[in-house]
Amino acid sequence: MIGIYARVSTEEQAKSGFSLDDQLRECRKKAATSEAAEYVDDVSGEFLDRPALSRLRRDAKEGLITKIVCLDPDRLSRKLMNQLLITDEFDKRGIELVFVNGEYAKTPEGQLFYSMRGAIAEFEKAKINERMSRGRREKARQGRVLRDFQIYGYSYDSKKEQIVINEAEAAVVRLVFDLFTQPNELVQGMNGIAVYLTNKGVPTKRGASVWHRQVVRQMLMNEAYVGRFYQNKWNTEGMLGNQFREPDEKVRMKMRPKDEWISLPCPSIIDEVKFEHAQRLLKESRRRWAGRSFNEYLLSGLVRCGSCGNTMSGRKVKNWSQHIFEYTDVKNTAGAKNKGCGRRVRCEQLDNQVWETVRSWLNNPDEIAIAVEEKVETPFEQVELERLQKELEKTKAGRKRLLKLFASVEEDISEEDIRQGLKELKEKEDKLNQRSNELHEQAKLQIANEYNRNLIQEAADYYLSKAQDELSFGDKKELIRHVVREVRVYEESVEIYTF
Repeated sequence: MIGIYARVSTEEQAKSGFSLDDQLRECRKKAATSEAAEYVDDVSGEFLDRPALSRLRRDAKEGLITKIVCLDPDRLSRKLMNQLLITDEFDKRGIELVFVNGEYAKTPEGQLFYSMRGAIAEFEKAKINERMSRGRREKARQGRVLRDFQIYGYSYDSKKEQIVINEAEAAVVRLVFDLFTQPNELVQGMNGIAVYLTNKGVPTKRGASVWHRQVVRQMLMNEAYVGRFYQNKWNTEGMLGNQFREPDEKVRMKMRPKDEWISLPCPSIIDEVKFEHAQRLLKESRRRWAGRSFNEYLLSGLVRCGSCGNTMSGRKVKNWSQHIFEYTDVKNTAGAKNKGCGRRVRCEQLDNQVWETVRSWLNNPDEIAIAVEEKVETPFEQVELERLQKELEKTKAGRKRLLKLFASVEEDISEEDIRQGLKELKEKEDKLNQRSNELHEQAKLQIANEYNRNLIQEAADYYLSKAQDELSFGDKKELIRHVVREVRVYEESVEIYTF
């Protein structure tokens, strides 16, 4: 039986207009029979494992096919190595291979010409990919968004090639960040947010009715919401054939170096400070919102030993025939890196101390600023940064001049002097960069402190809106988590760290 093989990718069809119907028609003419089996792929020829080609090879192996008709060698594969492998496989089984455009001869000259055509096809494919990639990067550098990236909270304006805010979805994004960063009675953690949105009937970006914890996490981590959106961030080369590969053979997406990313305009939905606070909470979320144990602990996930650095977990122990609850840094698991120094403190004692401290802050909003204020220098940052930038430019210019001298043949200055000058300028540049980074961090810290004061003020308002006897164990736990980042226990003291 004769087998007809045809293949075209969307990219090739769009470029040359040579459709599958055209290929099949030409191959049928060449086969000159109506009893041919047709094997059709509509995927790229870069990889070997294609559904129709795999069936053709299997049928050929079983002796069902005696002759194969194909439009061109590059329809079998765009890679010369794969093309030769398939041809050799058919030759060994005595299967006649016929091409509509050109003949395949088993002579030295015929094999050479066939290999040359395959090499040219592979080169052509590589050039097509290169041009397309270069074109996409150039469009991105012009500020044009290449496609709809399906980001919740945004829509894609295909005419302007820009990302625009979808107000209905943006309201949900703001709600998610508020629920995650502010004290409330509605939800607890990312899983609670996912359940809340599902129960409210809010559809996901793809129209699904169920939200998952991971979707909420990805939303909270997405920098697009603060106006940072990049193209050319991920390298997806080789991933095209993943759907046909075994799990352990799939090509993974890799992040490109940051200097290759292309920043694109994106309207912000969340302010920068709230986003950064959400990132801090996310880093702590695994410990702070760990799975519930049999007994509830007010400071679960927040306590750390000040000496050995181990986290201190709550446990129930027997003491003189009485059961007591305590926090301890002792780790009994076999894989523990640090077994702990054996510090223990009674839960009731530490819980009361921390809660009374937090309660005093919440009862006295005027003291909130003092509780979270960092001792940070606040002088002339902008003026100092501008001065440092000018100094850096002078230093770089000086290095360039020395490098030119080093490359020249002038002998007015020795090579050793030039090397020493370059070393001194490099050290000066490093110090200037370090000072500049310190000033940037100070500016960020001042903004964060302002947000922290607002955060504790929100917690205070929530606390003061309730009567003392209305505060449940869960209310206290929630309030502490929105004010306290960590509690460190030392031999003689306890330190409480806020956000």
